[in-house]
Amino acid sequence: MASSSLAQARRKSLTHLQRRRKLAIAGLSMLLLGTMPMVHSLTVIKGLNHETVEIAGLALILVAILGRAWCTLYIGGRKAQELTRSGPYSISRNPLYMFSFIGAAGIGAQTGSLLIAALFVAGAVGVFLPVILREERALKEIFMHQFADYQAGVPRFGPQFSSWQDVESIDVKPKLLWRTLRDGLVFLMVIPIFELIDWLQLSGIVQPIIHLP
Repeated sequence: MASSSLAQARRKSLTHLQRRRKLAIAGLSMLLLGTMPMVHSLTVIKGLNHETVEIAGLALILVAILGRAWCTLYIGGRKAQELTRSGPYSISRNPLYMFSFIGAAGIGAQTGSLLIAALFVAGAVGVFLPVILREERALKEIFMHQFADYQAGVPRFGPQFSSWQDVESIDVKPKLLWRTLRDGLVFLMVIPIFELIDWLQLSGIVQPIIHLP
């Protein structure tokens, strides 16, 4: 009974961590939107290099949206209930975060700057790594030796394609899948926002004070 109560408490803690992750995303997004008008790429806006980086960033955003949906197919709503070790979770312990990092790179690339894209990834890692570590501790306390074996065989980020394994069928929860896709659309919403920032800078309405390659 005590063991069951402890596991239940850990599951509640894990759910709380996931909510904090969403709050962290929202807070980081607001901070970035407030500061990005003051930052400008050294490449010419609407120039070839600038546009190429933006298009590459759009591709990364699409990969992030589809990848996050793929992860949700395997783990949606079951993270604290069972240890998922198939599909994307067989090559990385945190594929959902990995695709979020890819999305962060895509968002940063909408500025036309590779350095800003890299800084976005670094910022995302800095925000989410403490959450990932706490989640891993909670999962280890819930699943004990099962998670220890999982840690030994699958890297935290990866991908380690040699450990790929799949299942014949998965229990899909459409509501969670659509929620993930809806949340992923936030990545696409930044495109018109950054286009507006480009226009404000070109028009001279906003004068950037930081110029990065």
